[in-house]
Amino acid sequence: MNKDRVVGAAKQAVGAVKEAAGKAVGDAKLTSEGKRDKVEGKVQNAVGSLKDALKE
Repeated sequence: MNKDRVVGAAKQAVGAVKEAAGKAVGDAKLTSEGKRDKVEGKVQNAVGSLKDALKE
């Protein structure tokens, strides 16, 4: 497992928290930031998986 996968998973977690907090307080901007962070995390995690596959 490389750094990209770890950082990607962390971004997904932060995004989920932001999204939930945004929904709880009715803040559309915070909700959209959370969704964006989750997507960025998924992409970074996929890049890390690809790098791992190429190393093998």
